[in-house]
Amino acid sequence: MRTSSLARLFTTEAENDWRQDAACSGMDPEYFFSSEEIADKRERQEREAGAKAICARCEVRDECLAYAIEAGERYGIWGGLNPAERRAFVRSSLNDARSTERVS
Repeated sequence: MRTSSLARLFTTEAENDWRQDAACSGMDPEYFFSSEEIADKRERQEREAGAKAICARCEVRDECLAYAIEAGERYGIWGGLNPAERRAFVRSSLNDARSTERVS
């Protein structure tokens, strides 16, 4: 049986214990996902900025980001990054790792 990454996130698993300490714990998840119904780009940007502000003060931000990358999250703000920023982060991390290998 396949489950979505969101379904896995909201199940009780030892590796997801970080969720209890998340700054967004108890908040409406919709706050972190831009709805397709929001046509106004500025409104979407403001909503994203608000979500990122919550992430900025979160003590488990790194764990959240790692989860999103591992789960292949394609939508929403996770660990303070939107999908495009997460893709850039992964590319940068891979490039850094390759550079380190060449130097070694």
